Amino acid sequence: MTVAGNKHALNWTSILVAIPVGIVASLVTLGFRLIIELINQLLFGSEQDITQAVTVWPWFFWPLIVGLGGVIAGFFLKYATSIEQQQTVKTDYLEVINARLDAVPTRTSLFRALSSIASIGSGASIGKEGPMVQLSALSGSIMGRYCFKSLALKNSDVVAMAAAAGLASVYHAPLASAIFVAEIAFGISALQRLIPLIISSAVAVLTMWTLGYRSAIYPFADVQFQLTPATIGLTVVIGLVAGLAGWLMIFLIGKSKGLFSRLKSLPLRLGIGGFAVGVLAIVSSDILGNGYEVIVEVMAGSLALQALLLLLVLKMVATTLSVGSGAVGGLFTPSLLIGALLGVAIASVASALGLPAGNALLYAAIGMAAVLASVSQAPLMAIIMVLEMTLNSSLLFPVMIAAVLASMMVYRLQSASTYPVISHHFSRSDAKFDFDNGIISQFIVPGAALLPEQSVGEALAVSSLKRERFVYIVNDHGQFLGVVSIHDISRKILDGEITLDSPVSVVMDGDFPFICASQTIREGWEAFALVTLERLPVLNNPVERKFLGALTKTSLIQKAKGFI
Repeated sequence: MTVAGNKHALNWTSILVAIPVGIVASLVTLGFRLIIELINQLLFGSEQDITQAVTVWPWFFWPLIVGLGGVIAGFFLKYATSIEQQQTVKTDYLEVINARLDAVPTRTSLFRALSSIASIGSGASIGKEGPMVQLSALSGSIMGRYCFKSLALKNSDVVAMAAAAGLASVYHAPLASAIFVAEIAFGISALQRLIPLIISSAVAVLTMWTLGYRSAIYPFADVQFQLTPATIGLTVVIGLVAGLAGWLMIFLIGKSKGLFSRLKSLPLRLGIGGFAVGVLAIVSSDILGNGYEVIVEVMAGSLALQALLLLLVLKMVATTLSVGSGAVGGLFTPSLLIGALLGVAIASVASALGLPAGNALLYAAIGMAAVLASVSQAPLMAIIMVLEMTLNSSLLFPVMIAAVLASMMVYRLQSASTYPVISHHFSRSDAKFDFDNGIISQFIVPGAALLPEQSVGEALAVSSLKRERFVYIVNDHGQFLGVVSIHDISRKILDGEITLDSPVSVVMDGDFPFICASQTIREGWEAFALVTLERLPVLNNPVERKFLGALTKTSLIQKAKGFI
């Protein structure tokens, strides 16, 4: 759908549309949550979290439960994947927003959601937010196509509003959710695109509050972070270690996906992954599910250092197995749990060594932001989300430090985000930087050059051989003097003004535009914008004017394709 007469994303239409989209998206996430709770009630006869509910079965049944859930999830995912392959569609809402496609596929989204329900309901170490946001995005896509189709609004923008609202409904963090969609899907945090997302997310949280879900996810407002050299130093350590942990998670998930991809059967793949997670659960059932309840325990100081470290390793392995096997779900809450465990463990070690670390439990929130930032490569989102979830403004500065350091650590290690689309944004950003700051010298190609005393006949011959409209003229020292135009030569020969034996100096243009090798690629682009030429001569500098070769417009266009 085109947006005729309105080139800006920020307008009254988009703001008004964001309100019903936020309401519907929050109701969709609530429905998904209730389905998971119903499955827990049927399987375990309990409303408790999976980490406690699974204990109603003997421990030797746990691998079978998680494994069977994986098999069922695999069948649903196999069907969704086959539809995607037949119709060459992409289900991921982020890809839809980024590519500005018209709609989120309905059938594949629903079957992927069923796959996720089977995985999550049986205890796979995977987050709920992925399918919840996907279904929210689907609801936005349906509303955009059928409720707002007459409005001058892109359906991809409605999908973005719904996705932000869905994420906000899960974590009660409207600003972070809006920024996540802007950072990941759009690749920018432009105000014009951000404001409708904020409104949609805020309305979603307001809807959840109205329905009785008012509290912060991890209330932690009664303890203040004390800014001292020791606490800031410890924050830096957590940020760096969290960056390494995030990089390790991305690496292990990639390896796990590679190993599981050898199994062509999706049910078998997810079944084996689920069985392996169930085996790990025998050591500690806390690795099951997304980890929400365990984070609460960590923040309450219920776990000793040995338990923290053991659970940290087991959760990373379990999440790697679940994601690697193809279980549909998110990485937000598993990343938050890993970060909380990491932060408290490091702070506990520091306190044991006698360092004035202060309240070790505060570092759970710092670690949460750091690992989430490293895994998602969306540090701004991670910072704000943790602040919104904890309602502790004293954490702003340390959370900023840790999240940025962790994100930079992963970026410098050249590890891709768990969201493939963000790698595309990084590539475009790098290509734009290279274009703006690269030097012309790397694009120089040979150019046909003659001495001023050589004949116009030789110029015609060189032009024909090289297929160039202009031939460059240099002196004995290689100094650039000007150019001769083959069109001018042909016209003057026909008019009888010159002959083939005339020297090229008689038709030379000494005031021809040029560019220097030390100038930037962008300056070269701007130079081409002023002329209707395919090539420009390249000189070493404006004083010596030594001819080095030519710069072609095509080479700059090829370079610009990386970010256009």
